[in-house]
Amino acid sequence: MKINKIYLPILIFTAIAVGFLLGVYMMKDTGENPFISKNDSKQKLNKLIDFIHSDYVDAVNTDSIVDQTVTGILEKLDPHSVYINKSEAMVESESMRGNFVGIGVNFFIEKDTVMVISPIAGGPSEKAGIKAGDRLLYADNHKLFGKQINNEKLYNYLRGEAQSAVQLTVYRKSENRKLKLEVIRNTIPMKSVDVAFMLDTTTGYIKINRFAETTYQEFSQGLTRLLNQQTNHLILDLRDNSGGYMEEAIKIADEFLSSKKLIVFTKNKKGDIEKSIATAQGRFEKGKITLLINENSASASEIIAGAIQDNDRGLIIGRRSFGKGLVQREITFKDGSSVRLTVARYYTPSGRSIQKAYKEGTEKYLNDFMKRYHNGEMYAKDSIKIADTLKFKTAKGRIVYGGGGIIPDVFVPLEATKGSELVPLIMQSGAVTNFVFKTIDKNRKAFEKLKYSQIIQKINDSDVYFNLFKNTIVKLDNTIDLESNKAFVKRHLTAEFCRQLLGETYYYRAVLKNDAMLKVALKP
Repeated sequence: MKINKIYLPILIFTAIAVGFLLGVYMMKDTGENPFISKNDSKQKLNKLIDFIHSDYVDAVNTDSIVDQTVTGILEKLDPHSVYINKSEAMVESESMRGNFVGIGVNFFIEKDTVMVISPIAGGPSEKAGIKAGDRLLYADNHKLFGKQINNEKLYNYLRGEAQSAVQLTVYRKSENRKLKLEVIRNTIPMKSVDVAFMLDTTTGYIKINRFAETTYQEFSQGLTRLLNQQTNHLILDLRDNSGGYMEEAIKIADEFLSSKKLIVFTKNKKGDIEKSIATAQGRFEKGKITLLINENSASASEIIAGAIQDNDRGLIIGRRSFGKGLVQREITFKDGSSVRLTVARYYTPSGRSIQKAYKEGTEKYLNDFMKRYHNGEMYAKDSIKIADTLKFKTAKGRIVYGGGGIIPDVFVPLEATKGSELVPLIMQSGAVTNFVFKTIDKNRKAFEKLKYSQIIQKINDSDVYFNLFKNTIVKLDNTIDLESNKAFVKRHLTAEFCRQLLGETYYYRAVLKNDAMLKVALKP
């Protein structure tokens, strides 16, 4: 698909914005339906929909009208009270549940063809013999290529009941032949903890990408491995983590705080307060703890950051977090759609709300994200606008502020040069995945023989692949300055080659090398 240069920044920003609206929440569904009522206004709405359905002069999809009506109502409340249609709700549910039933492949669609980036390790496709670079042509008798193919159709054909079989016809470019392989569908985990490994002999590193139902379990397993390797300094990376279940965040914070320390409290419109207090069960209450955050760290991420900062338990490094201090509860409708409604505000232990203002509407609320780039905040802590009226004190009397995110204890500017703010977003986008896949695919056998050190040498220690990638991006938008950010771009390119060839752990080992925030965290 050709992307006009005018739209590239918009596409990247829109993806981030949608992530914050749909991916940041919440209290779990209690099963109760707060919409059941004999309220006259609700009866009026139902009567109108019935009237349109029965008597309107033209054929009308009343389901669509209801969707638009519900969306319109919620838009009048706050940016995080949202309606989620059936298809979006299914994807969100799987993401937050932490698993789905399918064949287990990472893929993308290029020129109407489904390309396998890699089969998930230990999953059904890997067991059946699917390899990176394979093209999926048919699932049973269903065609998987052509202009009509999209993600929704793929999900319908490739997912199903656990232990059910699907026959895949694949084209293996490296061998120039077609194969038919039977894949037995099974439960595929969707990791919320990307990695947990030792950076050196005493420092452990854990990266959490969201807070799903399985996050604390995944984190606990990772922490156990690190403790067994004698870690006494834990770096918890919450950058670009837009949130999730607050209960999971509370359990993780409990691992760091001693008994009876306040983690967070919530307050609803009735004034009811619910406190979450640390237990005596934490396994890392004495070790050194460092948190990494940035402008995309939100909600549950901010709960942990606030608990650590207000209790003077560890160091917060990075840039001001998103500023989402609202709590949602989700209810699901019979048609599979759902609503997330804000039911409370949460407060850090010092009593501060870190929710940024939203009274001027969702558009301005989300534009605050880009506003930070333009006012210089991404490069200088002094550019952060602080409300003196929102001063609070930590347990040891340090001044902290509410009203718009967690301000880190140690500020680290954006790595990209000023005026090149889109570069980090591009390096986390599908453009990099696409470029690396195509590059590997031209000589897959040779690339797959490379070891970690050889990939570093081939990609990072040469300008060849940087120049090829730069030419690709210039065709999309010739105003993006990759040249001034060469070291940053090469590091991320190298990391993606490592991910596709060796796996997630090697991606992080490569991308964290010379990472600005990590350098600060590792200082004695």
